[in-house]
Amino acid sequence: MMNISKKPDYNVARGTVIKGKWHHHAYTVHKTLGYGATGTVYLAEGKEGLVALKISDDSMAITSEVNVLRHFSKVQGCLGPSLLDVDDWVFPGQGKALHFYVMEYLKGDDFLSFINKNGDEWLSVLVLQLLSDLDRLHEEGWVFGDLKPDNLLVVGPPSRVRWLDVGGTTMKGRSIKEFTEFFDRGYWGMGSRKAEPSYDLFAVAMIMINSAFPHRFSKKGELGNHFQELVKAVQTAPTLRKYERVIIKAIQGRYPSAQEMRQELIETISSQIKQSKPVNQSTTKTNSKSIPTTKTLKNARQMKRKADRRNRFRGVFETFLIAVFLLIAYFLYIAGHMM
Repeated sequence: MMNISKKPDYNVARGTVIKGKWHHHAYTVHKTLGYGATGTVYLAEGKEGLVALKISDDSMAITSEVNVLRHFSKVQGCLGPSLLDVDDWVFPGQGKALHFYVMEYLKGDDFLSFINKNGDEWLSVLVLQLLSDLDRLHEEGWVFGDLKPDNLLVVGPPSRVRWLDVGGTTMKGRSIKEFTEFFDRGYWGMGSRKAEPSYDLFAVAMIMINSAFPHRFSKKGELGNHFQELVKAVQTAPTLRKYERVIIKAIQGRYPSAQEMRQELIETISSQIKQSKPVNQSTTKTNSKSIPTTKTLKNARQMKRKADRRNRFRGVFETFLIAVFLLIAYFLYIAGHMM
């Protein structure tokens, strides 16, 4: 049975001080930032300022996520938050140790809120960034797994997508260990839960659909392929129709890599920009002048006749001057020999 996001069995109240058993660093909890199958992430404050602190009773899960974050830190680019601390904490009243790690706190807007606030045109910009990051992740042999807007934050300026929770990150070839139904192709009957690039790219397509349907929707019935339901959703939303080809191909698992999906999305955007580009009035005016009309041709012929007359007159006048000059020179020559 695969893990899916759920609320934890415990809750850490605001104002609670979490002190590490081994490193003795203390963190005061401010509020809950989110939760997943492996634990809860809190906004906390430590000696160095605000941090994101994730707590879990699953030591294996914490160890796995810490290893992923450490690996990310070696990859070029900001794939995830920086890892700051790893320790244990005894939960009051239970007597058992909980495991936690502390990450860089990224301040910004969640993915859907940012688009709602700044406009639908940001959807393609953020998705292009996301696909670029996923391509680097896949090249390193990992699949994000539980990819959804809740795990994405837009920081800046300049506006940039960052990943929040790497709890679902899985090595290629293994079974996805954590997922959220709406973004899971297995839920929609569109493929397996094998960790491969196409699994993440299906989730990217569903994130785009989620931007147009913030409250999401459930599949109709439990059995069968629900492809047509997703196609209908895309064709129903004006903001998605222009990306229909890319979204549908991702849903069908027809992109072998994030880079290929990114390239086709760029081409789609470029094509739309060319089609929607307004006609340049100055260019139109210039072009219209270059098209010879009857009036234009008539004026041109009149101007040419005037120019020809001026040229003929200039030619006659120049000939006359030359003749006069030669005559004067001749008379001067004769007068000089007669003296």
